Amino acid sequence: MEIFVGVLMGFLAGMMLCAKYLRQEIAAKIGPRLEHIELQLQNLQAEVNLDAATRLAALSERLDERRSRG
Repeated sequence: MEIFVGVLMGFLAGMMLCAKYLRQEIAAKIGPRLEHIELQLQNLQAEVNLDAATRLAALSERLDERRSRG
């Protein structure tokens, strides 16, 4: 019975090390891709913000023109 417990503990310890290693490897492969996606999202956000600011400026200019005429 003691041998069985020892083997079981060794097996579980090995599985924990294997899981830790796999997690590190998966994170290493996904990390650069996630950084690339994050940069793309930041670029899209900057473009949307620029477009929104441009449209807001154009609308404000139209409102100013209408107010000055009326």
